[in-house]
Amino acid sequence: MAVLISPPPAAQKIQSVALGVLAFAAAIALLYYGRALCITLLVSVMISFILEPFVASFMRMRLPRAVASFVVCVLALLIVYLIGLGAWVQLSGIYDELPLYSQRLNQVVDNVAERLEKAEQNAYRLLVPRRFQEKAEQQPPPEPKRRRRAEPAMPPPVQEVRIQQERPSIASYVYSYVSSLYNVLLMMSFVPFLVYFMLSWRDHLRRVYLSMYEGTDRVVAGKSWEGIANMARGYMFGNFLLGLILSAASCIAFWSWHIPYWPLVGPLSGFLSLIPYIGLPLAMAPPLVAALALYQTVTPFVIIGATVGFLHLLGLNLLYPMIVGSRVHLNPLAVTIALMFWGTLWGGVGLVLAIPITAGFKAVFDNVESLQSYGKLLGD
Repeated sequence: MAVLISPPPAAQKIQSVALGVLAFAAAIALLYYGRALCITLLVSVMISFILEPFVASFMRMRLPRAVASFVVCVLALLIVYLIGLGAWVQLSGIYDELPLYSQRLNQVVDNVAERLEKAEQNAYRLLVPRRFQEKAEQQPPPEPKRRRRAEPAMPPPVQEVRIQQERPSIASYVYSYVSSLYNVLLMMSFVPFLVYFMLSWRDHLRRVYLSMYEGTDRVVAGKSWEGIANMARGYMFGNFLLGLILSAASCIAFWSWHIPYWPLVGPLSGFLSLIPYIGLPLAMAPPLVAALALYQTVTPFVIIGATVGFLHLLGLNLLYPMIVGSRVHLNPLAVTIALMFWGTLWGGVGLVLAIPITAGFKAVFDNVESLQSYGKLLGD
């Protein structure tokens, strides 16, 4: 009769750690190489959580869930279309005035270069003693050196042969750009359908998900589901409300300065300001570019940049903790590490989705007893 000998506890621990490391590496590889699929699914899930209360409102009117989901998705697409149409009208006007903007940009660059040259001359006059300046001005130009006697000619050097790698053609660049753009558009085209099916099949998905657990685990799974949904709705609603406040303040400021296309520039500056870490320079770009059609000196641009910076700091330091921070409960260290991690994996999209992803993990950790210590580690 064969006797099974279990490995010692130390070997079991090493084996479990090795399996955990391999699983983590496999998850990172899946997130990196399948980022288009993962981002599409994640965005669809977040949008479905946001639209769920509207579907529930239509269902109170005794509409079936499938019909209510279809009506909500159509209204959401209509709103997105109207916003895109308004932005397209403004952008078409900017496109017609591109020659004027390029001319004004050249004038601003020349003006800045001239001021820098004057500042350099003034700094030279202040820092260098006057006697050295006069001596440098009175010093005669150096005399040309006499030619030396002709030396015997050296043998010509051996020519070095270098093999240059052939650069890729323009067609390859165009193909790579078009293919990447095609992949993005292809994934974006699936978002409306995914959102509709997630909304219309929400009860079925929840029922099947909860059926995988029994007893108290089912209660924990249900609380985790609701926690993630509430976090996603609260985070997106808080950011949208904060973006509206910053957009309204920006529109009022840009309208008072008669900046062209302020209905487009104001919301762009307000919502771009919400992007972590790089939001301030991105928020400054639209008003500064639009102001090229009005101003030629540097002072108005400095005032516009200072105003955008003031609104950005006011929104993120005062309003963001009250409107958004109270819904995610993440400490600054966890947010910074999450931004670094997801930004490395997914680039700019990762910076936008890092906070809701981390807050979603925290919602799960807070409801699972064995993982509550990790939730406290991420929390504030």
